[in-house]
Amino acid sequence: MKEKLVEILAEYKNVDPSEIKTDAPFTELGLDSLDVAELVMQIEDELGVTLEMSVKYNTIDKLAAYIEEHS
Repeated sequence: MKEKLVEILAEYKNVDPSEIKTDAPFTELGLDSLDVAELVMQIEDELGVTLEMSVKYNTIDKLAAYIEEHS
């Protein structure tokens, strides 16, 4: 799951996946609230999940764990 989220984020940010730190908050990855909202919609579409953005999962690591736990 984590690898897929890194792939989606790397594509969204147009960066190499190796540049993405999975334990860094999305804000440290250069995402603002609009970016996060757009990214959530993209993740929902690609993975067929429904997410409510929350500071509880503000990193790829936390988001991957949340998706795995709730799917």
